[in-house]
Amino acid sequence: MWGVWRSNLDGMTSESAKTRTIALDRPLDLRLTFNVTGLKGPSMRVADGGLWRATRTPDGPATTRMAIVDGALEVGAWGPGSDWALDRVPQMVGESDDASPLVPHHEAVAVALRKGRGVRLPSVLRLVEVLIVVVVTQKVTGKGAARSYRELVTRYSERAPGPGPVWTPPDPEKLASLPYFDFHPLGIERKRAEIVTRVCRDARRLEAGATMDLESARTMLARVRGIGPWTIGRTMLAVRGDPDAVPVGDYHVPNVVSWALAGEPRGTDERMLELLEPYAGQRGRVVRLLESFGEGAPKYGPPLAPRQIRAQ
Repeated sequence: MWGVWRSNLDGMTSESAKTRTIALDRPLDLRLTFNVTGLKGPSMRVADGGLWRATRTPDGPATTRMAIVDGALEVGAWGPGSDWALDRVPQMVGESDDASPLVPHHEAVAVALRKGRGVRLPSVLRLVEVLIVVVVTQKVTGKGAARSYRELVTRYSERAPGPGPVWTPPDPEKLASLPYFDFHPLGIERKRAEIVTRVCRDARRLEAGATMDLESARTMLARVRGIGPWTIGRTMLAVRGDPDAVPVGDYHVPNVVSWALAGEPRGTDERMLELLEPYAGQRGRVVRLLESFGEGAPKYGPPLAPRQIRAQ
């Protein structure tokens, strides 16, 4: 939304920083737009009046700091990959994302779309670093996944370039060499550990999915053992801004959709897809909006307990 993190960007134009100002012709909520990437924690933080994000580019690590000032997006970048990152900021913040094809057929979608005017689908264009995060979050609680990813980064990466409070995402080459049991102290069991190392060993080929056509990218990911529809949906939504990416197999999303669109407190993947059929081509956007602005489905029973596998 207009005015999010208004700041004069003090300290952003230090000698080592490169800067750019991007005019915005429509609302942008930076925090909610980037929340979809899953790169929270060490590699992405809201601090000092802006959103800091670290990434590994083809030219080396880069840190960006983004803030909205007087209706424009002001960006500073540090590190050897700063030019690469600055050139791609418009894509990253969803400047080319177009929500106009989404026509609400339900009141809940109309309300969520109105509330989420500043929420875009970003295209962060770094597939492997997002894929690692998504794999770590497979079939575990959000808190457990956040803790595991934070420890993975702080143990196997380094502080990002520039003055920001962020760490560079892990180097795939470094993770590829680790045995599965090195992930256990991080709360990551053998199955997820082996998927992470498998992805990292094939990082160069998989990274092409950040720019190839969407269907080819989905097909390529589906051929990697351990990667299914849920992982593909979550990854493509963030990396490519795929508006039709649905996280089939999610524990909560079928309930969110079924409650919002049919008043049913519990749903299945099949029921979710049936209800989303009128939104073909925009199903991922609908899910994203309902997750952020929909009324949560009624909760029954205790929450999932964190998995304890650190000593395994």
